[in-house]
Formats: sequence, structure tokens, C-alpha cells
Amino acid sequence: MFFEQLNDRSLFEISGEDAENFLENIITCQIAGIEPGAARFGALLTPQGKILFDFFIVRLDGGFLVDVPEAISDDFIKRLMFYRLRAKVNIDPYDEKNVVFAVWSEQPPSIEGSIVVADPRLARMGWRIYAEETPHAESASYKQHRISVGIPEGGRDFSYGDAFPHETLMDQIGGVDFQKGCFVGQEVVSRMQHRGTARKRILQVSANTPLPPTGTTIKADGAPVGTLGSVDGNSGLALLRLDRVALSQSEGKTLAADATLIEATIPDWAEFEWPEVS
Repeated sequence: MFFEQLNDRSLFEISGEDAENFLENIITCQIAGIEPGAARFGALLTPQGKILFDFFIVRLDGGFLVDVPEAISDDFIKRLMFYRLRAKVNIDPYDEKNVVFAVWSEQPPSIEGSIVVADPRLARMGWRIYAEETPHAESASYKQHRISVGIPEGGRDFSYGDAFPHETLMDQIGGVDFQKGCFVGQEVVSRMQHRGTARKRILQVSANTPLPPTGTTIKADGAPVGTLGSVDGNSGLALLRLDRVALSQSEGKTLAADATLIEATIPDWAEFEWPEVS
């Protein structure tokens, strides 16, 4: 069992008699049907369908706990207040004594007084725990674990306001419910889903030597095809043009980040494939 305390997260609570309907009408994931103590992963998009904020949302008695990157938390709350209008919704800080832990194991640790939820994105990601007490487990690198599984993270693997949910694999990890009613940006995202028009995806990349820094341009035979995201030694994630990478692979061209030759692979759990090369 491994864990890491995630110090870059912020927690707040959304409550009030209109809270569920309020959230249901603006965010990508389905709120109705979340069991108490269970979580969903979702986003709030621009009207053009790009990710402004992504987050975990946990049903509590009388409301919802929101787990969001600290760097975008204040802006997220401001945007929620903008959409709130006259809805009977309260947005308040969550218990400041609680912090966020990621734990990856088959079974979660038991911590008295904590909230423990399965990571809704993928079973391999483990659990998220909201507690005061540190889990009895071995400290390890969450970033290393995340990269090894192939799960992207906003602000590191893509820029907020500049990426569609499909590009960040949200359609693959339950971040978008395509059966629910309207939400902000739904028309664009639904069109991409039905037409299969996602040209870029975040993929796993690897090399025989350490990868260069995040933000390095990746090229196929000298032509740009994407950008390197999270890096852990010889492994990382990258936002890449699928068609250009597939073409370069079929023609035996090299894929490189600076002078480092790399290999790009689709995560083994993903349900999309390389596009056909004509």
C-alpha cells in the first residue's frame, strides 16, 4: 500500500436545496445517482467546450465536497457564483483540518473520521482520502504512479481553457456523461463524441534516457506533433496529434523531444485506437 499527501488541492462544500440541480445543469458528470460517500470526476467547460476547471465531487449528507486543484480553486468558486444567480446554493470552505491523500492499493486503509472514496477515473488509481490523520502506508510518488497508469493532470499535461475533454481522456475515464441533460459546452463535446473527431490525445511516452522538461515540443522527423507534459525519469505523458504520430510511425520516422528519441503508446485501458493511415 502506497500513499502521498496532495498538498496542491483545495476543498470546499456546495450545499443548499438547489445544489444538486445547480451542479447538474453546468458540469460534465452526472450528479444524480452519486451514492453517499462516492465520488465522480468532472469538469466545468467554456461554452466552446474547453476545460476551465476539473475536479472530484463527493456526495455528503446535505451537500457535496469538491476537490479541486488549489491553483484554480478561487477562480472556480467565482465562476460558480456567476452561474448561481438566484439558486439556493451555499459555497463554503470545507473543514480546514482535512487534507487530501491519494492511496493506491486493492483495499483502502481505515481511518476513523475520514472520507474514503474510490478514485472514479480508473480502479488502478486507487483511493482518495479526506482526513486529518496520515494513512498507515508507505510514502511514494503519486506523480510516478499517475504517469505509469497514464492518467493526465490539469496544469501539467494540458492548459486550462485550451483543451477539450476528449484530448485529456475525460471521455475514457468517466469525466463526461454523454447521456445526461444539458451542461455548459455540451453541444461541442457531444459532436466530437459522435463524429469521433478528437485529433489530439494525451498518450504515454518513454525513452531510453531521461526525458527533457515539461513543455518540450515533440517532433516527428522535425515536424511538431505535440508537447511533453508530466515527466518522471524516462517516462511521461504528452499531448500529441494522433494522425501525425501514426503516420510517422508507419513511415519509420523518429519521434523526438529535443534530442531524446521517444516512443508513444496508447494507455492499455483506453478504448480508442490509432487512426488509419492512408
